[in-house]
Amino acid sequence: MAKKKVKLLVPFESLVQSIAELSIEDKRRLWAFLEDELARMEEETWEQDPAVRAEIEEARAAYAAGDYMTINEYIAGKCEKG
Repeated sequence: MAKKKVKLLVPFESLVQSIAELSIEDKRRLWAFLEDELARMEEETWEQDPAVRAEIEEARAAYAAGDYMTINEYIAGKCEKG
């Protein structure tokens, strides 16, 4: 049997009320799901932006060429200046 998708339109306030009634465990599961979903959507958006793609490629090229500073080097430099 083929699975069929069903789209439900749930008013936002009803959704918020339903979330408020969840157990803490279910709220944490929902939070994790939303974080993953937001990260995926943001990444897709960034990948579609030519300026962002160019910056990523530039950063990758600089890293491949060894043109970067480790966090320890950065911290040591700030301590020397400060």
